[in-house]
Amino acid sequence: MFQDIRMNVIRTASNGIVNSETIFDFSQEQELVFAKYSGGNIKKGYLVGNVKNNRLHFCYCQVRINGMMDHGASICEISFEDDKLILTEKFEMSSERGKEIGVNIFKEL
Repeated sequence: MFQDIRMNVIRTASNGIVNSETIFDFSQEQELVFAKYSGGNIKKGYLVGNVKNNRLHFCYCQVRINGMMDHGASICEISFEDDKLILTEKFEMSSERGKEIGVNIFKEL
């Protein structure tokens, strides 16, 4: 499902860091899903997690272009629209500003 899939965020939480300019390159090995990403406010980011029962659970770490570092965990509902993969991500993020939560929507490019 995620092998060689590229995505971006089509709706960003008000406190979200990733945006439509952030490109995610996904890979998958059985239930293991991983991606690297960059663009927009993100200099470099990585995520790794598991997919099961139409949900993707992952942890991530990222460095912003201003040098600030963030990390967190997400639970994503998997769906499809016009044969494109959609992820509705509920994230918890820890950064230098403290702990934050929000929702982002990813779509396959």
